[in-house]
Amino acid sequence: MLRNSLCCMLLALLLAGCANQNTSDTGSTNTQSGRYKMDKDKAPDDAPDLSNVQDAEPRYEPYSKQGNKDYEVWGKSYQVMPDAAGYSEVGMASWYGMKFHGHLTSNGETYDMYAMSAAHKSLPLPSYVRVTNLKNNKSAIVRVNDRGPFHSSRILDVSYAAAYKLGMLDTGTTEVKVEVIMTDSPESRAVSNSKTVKVNFYIQVFASSSKQKAQQLAAPLEQKFSLKSRIIQRDDVYRLQLGPINNEDIASKMLDNIRQQGFNQSFMVRDGVTK
Repeated sequence: MLRNSLCCMLLALLLAGCANQNTSDTGSTNTQSGRYKMDKDKAPDDAPDLSNVQDAEPRYEPYSKQGNKDYEVWGKSYQVMPDAAGYSEVGMASWYGMKFHGHLTSNGETYDMYAMSAAHKSLPLPSYVRVTNLKNNKSAIVRVNDRGPFHSSRILDVSYAAAYKLGMLDTGTTEVKVEVIMTDSPESRAVSNSKTVKVNFYIQVFASSSKQKAQQLAAPLEQKFSLKSRIIQRDDVYRLQLGPINNEDIASKMLDNIRQQGFNQSFMVRDGVTK
């Protein structure tokens, strides 16, 4: 009987201990806080000088496989945005520090309260956002790599360093404007550049150390081939070129025509590059 009574007492104490554990307001979508050593969050006791803290530098990062699935916290379901482009919102922000420092974020990274990072309930991870404190107009760029805050009246949790830069450490919360900063992928930039870069072609028909000869030949060739001309000087050589022609196929046909008219040494150059 005594042994059974002791077992029952130990079981009751264990259950009471589990019941007293707090759940986190930010962090991994597995929000049970048993993995956190601290019961309540707080600022560091001996923080380094953050006066020169730099914004996160926006760059292209593919969305991570971890932390971008729809999830449920405290019985409420959250849907992750498929894309962050165009996101902007005004609402309350808070900050988080020591309790979560050194623990994994929802992105699978290690939370560093001295880095410029943040937590958001539905932005894809990682995302870069500009946060503006509407009370003092201070702003900071942070990298969103975590989930939270799971508080109905708040839209963002920023790191201790970001809170310092935003001037909100003392108040704990403040009204902010959050704006996503998008950076195109290298592939997208390459496609965009290929569409916007204009390539011109020229036909070089004559080269001489005499500028006068090149000038004398320019006018009749312009009239003969219905093209403008230009003279490019390089290494004391004057090169007479006809163009520009913005289509390579048309330039190739014009080159054949010019060669057939007796200028056998003619060749095509791109964007005025000369040989």
